[in-house]
Formats: sequence, C-alpha cells, structure tokens
Amino acid sequence: MDLHPGSREVDAATALHRRAQSAASNKRPAAAVTLLKAALRRLGPVERGGAERLEIRTRVLISLAAAESEITSLDAGLAHLDTAEDVRLRLPAGAERGILRFTIGLQRSLVLARAGRLDEALALFNAILPSVEAEISDGGAMLTRPLLNRAWVHIQLSDPAAALADLNRALELSVLHGEPLLEGKIRHNLGDHAQLVGDIPEALRHYERAARIFTEISPGSLPLVKLDQAKALLGAGLAEEAARHLDDALPGLRTNGVVQDLAEAEVARAAAAILEGDFALARRSAESARRRFVRRGNDRWAEIAALAKLRADANVVLGNRNRRPAASLPAKLSELAVRLSDLGLRDEAAAARLLAVRIHLRRGDTDAATRLLAQVPKPRQTTPLDHKMLLRLCRAELALATGRRHAALAQARAGFTELGRIRDRMGGLDLLCGTAVHGQELGRLALRLVVDGAGTQRGARSLFAWLERTRAQVYRYEPLPLIEDPLLATHLTDMRQVQRSIQQNRLTGKPVSTLEHRYAWLQDEASRLGWHTSRWGRPRPVRTPEEVADRLGDKVLISLVDVGDTLAAVVVRDGTFRLVRLGRVADVIEAAKQLHADLDALAPDHLPERLAEAVIGSARRRTEALDRLMIRPLASLIGDRQLVIVPIGPLYALPWGALPSLRGRPVSITPSATSWVTASGRASVGTVLLAGGPGVPGAIGEVRKLRSVYPEARLVDGTDATSAAVLDALEGAGMAHLVAHGAHEPANALFSRLDLVDGPLFAHETARLGRPPENVVLAACELAMSHIRPGEEALGFAGTLLAGGSRTVIGAISRVGDIAAAAAMSDLHQQLAVGISPAVALAEATAVDPLRRPFLCLGAG
Repeated sequence: MDLHPGSREVDAATALHRRAQSAASNKRPAAAVTLLKAALRRLGPVERGGAERLEIRTRVLISLAAAESEITSLDAGLAHLDTAEDVRLRLPAGAERGILRFTIGLQRSLVLARAGRLDEALALFNAILPSVEAEISDGGAMLTRPLLNRAWVHIQLSDPAAALADLNRALELSVLHGEPLLEGKIRHNLGDHAQLVGDIPEALRHYERAARIFTEISPGSLPLVKLDQAKALLGAGLAEEAARHLDDALPGLRTNGVVQDLAEAEVARAAAAILEGDFALARRSAESARRRFVRRGNDRWAEIAALAKLRADANVVLGNRNRRPAASLPAKLSELAVRLSDLGLRDEAAAARLLAVRIHLRRGDTDAATRLLAQVPKPRQTTPLDHKMLLRLCRAELALATGRRHAALAQARAGFTELGRIRDRMGGLDLLCGTAVHGQELGRLALRLVVDGAGTQRGARSLFAWLERTRAQVYRYEPLPLIEDPLLATHLTDMRQVQRSIQQNRLTGKPVSTLEHRYAWLQDEASRLGWHTSRWGRPRPVRTPEEVADRLGDKVLISLVDVGDTLAAVVVRDGTFRLVRLGRVADVIEAAKQLHADLDALAPDHLPERLAEAVIGSARRRTEALDRLMIRPLASLIGDRQLVIVPIGPLYALPWGALPSLRGRPVSITPSATSWVTASGRASVGTVLLAGGPGVPGAIGEVRKLRSVYPEARLVDGTDATSAAVLDALEGAGMAHLVAHGAHEPANALFSRLDLVDGPLFAHETARLGRPPENVVLAACELAMSHIRPGEEALGFAGTLLAGGSRTVIGAISRVGDIAAAAAMSDLHQQLAVGISPAVALAEATAVDPLRRPFLCLGAG
C-alpha cells in the first residue's frame, strides 16, 4: 500500500512541469500545454489542498498561461493567470506566497507584451521589479528574466537606451548565476537593440553568438534567430539573403507553433518579396500574418501586417505608369495611418502616409499630397533607413511636381548623404553593397532631372557627378583587418573538401546531390559569419569631375547610363564633358546576352570546323550590332585614344575588345571613375607569383614556361598549389598569374572560386589579404564576371580583389578553351614583362583572336 499518494502526485506534476518548461524554452509551446494540462490532472481538483500541492498548481498555471497565450489567445493566457492568483491566495502566508505574487504579475506583463499591449506591460514591469529587488532576499536571481523581457518591450517601443540598460544588467546576472540559456536570449535581444539603432554588423554579431549558444541547449530557438537575422538583412537591403533565411526559418516556426513568431516571419517575408518585386507573394504572406494576429488579439501587429499588404498594392500601382491610380488606395493608407498612430506606431504611420503621398502625386493631386506630407514627423534615430529614404523621395517628387527642380535635387543630395552615413557603418562587402537598394528610386529621379539638362558641357558635367555619387560605392571603402573566426575557417575548409569530393564524384559518375546540399549549407553559414568578420572601414571621397579629368590625361572615359529606354554615355576627354545618346537599352542588352552565349559555344578547343564557322558568324553579327549601337556614335569623341569604360550592370560581362571599333585598342573596365582614379594612383611594386592549379591541360607547363619570362618569380604549382599556399603567396605580390579552373557563383558572388589542389580558393578569402597583389591575371574561365547588385555594385572574384586594393585584374568573362587561354597568356606576359601597361598588353594579346580570347582588363589598366 502507498502511504503517501499525495506526495507521489505532486512529484509527478513537478516532473511534468519541468518537462513543460524545457519544451517552452525550446520554443515548443503546444508540447508544453499538453504536459501542463497533464500535470493539472495529476494534481486533481483544487479542493485537494495542502501547501505543496497548491504551490505546484500555481506554478503550473503560470507556465500554462504563457504557453497557451502563444498558441491560442491573450484571453486564454490571462484567464489562467487569474486562476493562478485564486490558487495562490489559498496558500498560507509566507515567503512562497509573496514570491508567487510577483511571479504571476511578471508573467502577466510578458503575456500582455507578446500580445502587443506594450504600454500596459511596461507599466506592470516598472511597478513590480523594484518590489522584487526590495522584498526578496535572492531577488537578483529572479530579476534576470524579467529584465530581459522588459528590455524587449523597450525595443518594441523604440527606447534603445532603456533597453540597453536592462540588457546589460540581465547579461551580468545571467553570467553570475550560470544561466547559459538566458545568456543566449539576452545576446539575441542585444542583436535586436543593435538593429534598432542601425548597427547591422553588430546586430548580426550578437545573433551569431546567440545561435551558437542555442545550437547546444535550445535548438528550437534557432528559427527565431534566423527570423531576426533576416530582418537585419532587410534593413541592409539584402532581400535575396533575407528571403533564404526566412524560407529556412518558416518550417521550424510552424513546427514550434508560436503564432506570434510565425506571423512576424510572414510579415518579414512580405517585405523581402516587395524588395524582390514579387508583389503577389508579398500580399499572400501579409494577409496570412494579419489573420493570425487578429485571431491572437494583437492589434499592433495586425495593423503592421495590413501595412505590408497595402505596401505591395502601392508598389504595383506605382510601377504601372500607363494607368492613373484609383483614389481608394491612398484613402485606405491614410485611414491605416490614423490607426497606426493611435497604436503608437509612429514610423509605420509615417510610412503609410508617405505611400499615400506618392500615389496622390501619381494621380496629379499635389494639394492632397502636400497636406498629407505635412503630417509626417521628422525621422528619429531609430527610424528605419528605408522609411528615411522614402521621406526624401516623397519630398523630391512633390518638389518636382510643383516645379521646384532645384529643391528636388537638394532632397536627393541630402538622401544620398544620409545613405552614405548608414553605409559607412555596414562592415562586410555584402552589407555595403546591399544598402544601395534603398536609394534606387531617389537616384533614378535625380538622374532623370540631371539628364534633362545635360545637353550642355555644364549639364553633362553635373550628370557625371551624379553618376559617381550613385554607383559602385563599395569600391570607395578601405578594408580593415579581418576578425579571425575559427568557425568561419572551419566552414571554408569543409567547403573546400566538399567541393573537391563533388568534382571527384562527377568524374567517376557517382551521385553528388547530397554533397551539393551540404556545400550550399556551408556556403550560407560562411556568408552569415562573413557579415561581421570581414570589415570594410573608412570611405574614400567621391572624386570630382575635375579630378577625374586631370587623372585621365590623354585617355578618354565613357560613363554609360540607362536613360529610360535609351543608353547614353557621358564622354570625358581633355577636361570636357559631353552627353551622347546611343541605342535602345533593350537592343544592347539582348545583343550582349547572345554574344555571351556564342562565346561559351565557341570555347571548346577542338570544335568541329563547320560548327565553329557558324558560331563565329553569329558572334560577329552581335559584335557588329553592339558596335553600331554603342561605339560608332562616339567615334568623333574617342578618336584612337585609350579608353576607360564605366558600364551599366548587364555590360560588365561584355568582351569590349571584340567590338570592331575597339579591336586592338587598350580598354579598361571600371565600376566607377572614382574607383579608377584610386586604383590608377597605386604603384606596381613587389614580386611576381606564378601559380598553377590542377586539371588544366598544360597548366604546370604554362606557369613553368612563364618562369623564363620572370626568372625571379615565385613558383607555386603541382602539389604545392594549395589554397593556403597561394593565398600566402598573393600577399604583397606585384603581379600574380593564376592559372586554374574557376567558377563564378552568380547566387553568391563572394564564393566565386579558383580550384586548387586541395579545393577552392574563394573570393571571400582574398578579403583577408593585408596587401593584396597589385596586378592579377586570372587565366581561369569566367572569373572576370560579376553579380550586379542595385547601384551597379559588381561583386565576384575579380571585383573582390579590386575592392580589396588590387590595381588591375585581367580575367575572362566567359568560357575559354585551354589552348586559346594559354596562347593569350603567353602573348600577354611577353608584353607585361617589358613594362607595357596591362590594358595595352591585353589589347595586343586579344586582338589576334578576340572571340576566342574574351579577356577584360578591370581596374586601372
């Protein structure tokens, strides 16, 4: 016979409660609810008293309130807390009864906060926490979690100073009392705080530290970290990366069953879809989130989701210039703005009004736009960057609509100054590039205004200055010393090994899909770590038109610009500036794409003669068309001068030397005139490196043959040509010749690679060089290609070297046959070795057969 059945029931309920707390901590509230209800059943009716039984019942109900409110509603959670208070009052007077009074109050604060009732939650926290510290002997240990939760409320209310004070104290207490799970949550919230004040790299650093803690003790929390990482990436303009993070996080959030987190992720997914132009997905995601928030009773977030949906609608309307928008949409946005203001959502209310302003202007209603714009307050420190840029855009569009052209340009200028300040804090190359997306529309408006007046020398000069202000800003930043991260180094080593295994499996006919999935995962992980370990610091100034003209000397610079449907060029020659309109943009881009396809088809070394003739004929027709559309209209201005060309994004991969008017002419391709001036000012000094990778016929022979051209060169080939050895040899080299197979990764350009004996050397790794090689020759296929981000930001293997400080990079923009590449490199180095400049040497080397030698000279030339 069991003499103590009550004790056994209490022990069972206590064990179930502990399991439920573990499930809740691991973001599994549904499982926690099941366990907590089982605990209540074990305890029986409340009338079966006894202090121990009443205490555990109270604690179970407190935990049930939090879990139930996450998966059902606020009312359900508050009802459990009311019941918990009734049970607590049955306890005899004493310390435990007092502690439970505070615990119930703090849990009520959290449940209210999670439901969006932030002011009520903050008032409760502020009322209870001083009493906890004053009345409970071990109050410090009890304070950690409430301080964390109050900090979260401060963040939601855009009070970063108060949030940081609570987080710092909570972190100190968590370390003191040995609570790693709470430490992970605090570091997670420190990331939210950094994001609130606009420090995206610091936010990503905190999220990464939190993720490492959660991986060990709370893997269910990882999808929530991914959600907040995605929000940070959206703030940096990296829509593709944010979308991938969210698509990874959403299944885990659905499994966890936390309605609030899942719905917030859907709102973020809508924001990413808007940046990517997928407005149908944005509307679906936003509406799904809105319904979840309504069922949960979270009015604040329901209206934020409604704004996301209307933002997608507004983008559709604003993107259709052939149709006058209906009056209903700005009316809906204005009504939503009032509701958002009433809920204390100042920035969101401003965004709704600004979208309505833009639609009023599109409708031609400047009076309504003026009245509404006057209701938008000045941005705060915590106002998101995209909202600040939207305000500048609205002011500029209103100024333009009311005939104040100079005021519109002043708003654009101020907007880009503000964008530059934010970019200066961004850190990694990806983050630096991404911010340009927020200035796209403002930049287009400014360029339209300037182009209209660019028919004169003064107007063309002004257009050139604007082009330099709005494009390829990443190349202005000086790299800072790399932050060493052992995990990043491990991931890169694993990527090398996996990539090598993929290549070996392909050669032997074995399956590679599992390895490819592993490689993609490692690449994503390494990218994430690179956001805060590969830092880029002090910006160099944008060069003035006069500085560019002075540095050009007798060269001619052509800066291309997309003007509506037409391609145009600002030509800088002998200190003068001229705007020339060229062919249709669509025709140029289509011909360039077709030419690129022809070059890839022509690459194999032993192509059948008749097929080669057909491909060459097609390629020549494309080059003739491109020459007619772009170069011949400039003939009188460029004469026979050496050229520096700043292309638009789709033309970075154009073999300029294959165009009839440019065959044999020295041409340098540069992301911006500013970057060209910076690169051309560097001196070429240092040793020569010759490195040969595996699998290229004649690769070792080629680099050893070049030893006769460069007798003092450092040779790294055969089994010595590892990624570490080549990276080490690149440090401080005056000229580096790298012959190996390679691949451009358009989806993640910083992981474009050069294949060496132990696996790939990634573009990402070249950023760690303190003294990158002055001049680089990449004999591998495609490594001069770039992934073009908004703002004409070009990233790839060659682009990373240039951004890191290399003066000139020569590389191929398509596939190249091994025989053709070896011949081109031999001709090139015969010229370089006697002191001829890279641009001139390459022009002579490729003129022999420009279609089979599609190499470009990038940088200074």
